[in-house]
Amino acid sequence: MGKTYERIDGRLRTFIEEQPIFFTATSPLAADGTINLSPKGVTGSFAILDKLTVAYLDFAGSNAETIAHLRENSRITLMWCAFQGPPNIVRVHGRGEPVFRDDPRFPELLARFPGVDFTAHGLRAIIVVTAELVRDTCGYAVPFMSYDEDRDLHAKRFAREDDASLDAYFSKKEDIATSIDGLPGLPLPLPPTPA
Repeated sequence: MGKTYERIDGRLRTFIEEQPIFFTATSPLAADGTINLSPKGVTGSFAILDKLTVAYLDFAGSNAETIAHLRENSRITLMWCAFQGPPNIVRVHGRGEPVFRDDPRFPELLARFPGVDFTAHGLRAIIVVTAELVRDTCGYAVPFMSYDEDRDLHAKRFAREDDASLDAYFSKKEDIATSIDGLPGLPLPLPPTPA
């Protein structure tokens, strides 16, 4: 039932771009480490850069597990499910890298996300993923669910932060600079957002 793809294009690309939510999964190398699974869904915060490279904006949150795992071993899987229309699940297995605000590539990558106000969400990094395996599966057991709209709570919470107060917020959080398992997470102090 499943099919492997050599690239992200055509109907596969259309399917991915139409989904309002996707999930990321990462884990540390340690056998007893904490596996992380996160939903992502701010409209405009995901981009397909080329036929094997995708990226998404990493916004402020309660921890930085994805960043920590990628810094340690770069392994990541992204998943999209069809909650409307024909059943389908698409997974991109690959290698990811957090591109931080002080990286020379950051401004050029940020320009790939014109449809989102990143200043309202406490942008920490851009996660760039290079696909090594792209597959779909049937998705027959995925339920129908409707998408109404993005929640505005994240933007309301983080729009009031500037670079200094955001850095102070991250510095106070237990699992931002280091992961739950003690891996290096988000580098602090947080560099200013490039103009």
